[in-house]
Amino acid sequence: MKKNIGSQLALYPTPVTVIGAMNGDKPTWTLVAHVGIIGHDRVLVSLAAPHFINGIIKESKKLSISIVDEGILPQADYAGSVSGAKTDKGSLFEYELGEAGTPIIQKAPLVMECTVVDVYDSPGFESFICTISSTYVEEEHLNESGKIDYHTLKPVLFEFPTYEYLRTGEVIGKCLSFKNGESI
Repeated sequence: MKKNIGSQLALYPTPVTVIGAMNGDKPTWTLVAHVGIIGHDRVLVSLAAPHFINGIIKESKKLSISIVDEGILPQADYAGSVSGAKTDKGSLFEYELGEAGTPIIQKAPLVMECTVVDVYDSPGFESFICTISSTYVEEEHLNESGKIDYHTLKPVLFEFPTYEYLRTGEVIGKCLSFKNGESI
């Protein structure tokens, strides 16, 4: 029997990302696990309203979303533990500018450059609705068809409310392959 535990945000785990934006001639970064797909052509990045990076994103209308793997997790975690208003996080990652002018973390396995098309405000949060301008992927994480291979690209996941990072798991089946609701 299920127990009603009230209104709980229970769509975890989610991928850990680093959001980047150019603050003048140098980047600033923040850790974000509240990202999502809102269509085949839109993504959402939800940030607490007081974040330093929000104003930069609203002014430039551009941001980068870097998928975090275990190789960059220590720097990503630090990016989320200090405020860009008080700490210069520009040198936290080696980066280059992407075609749209957003900072691309060189050691991130996958980075999306995005253009902000809308901002949805909710109590305490600003959610940036974005289109994807470019996606950069390390070649080792592409399959023979040129598609992203999540068997090799292993994003770190975030679980709330325990604030724990998780590894991605094993394949348990192909989507739309279960017949008549039969178990595997």
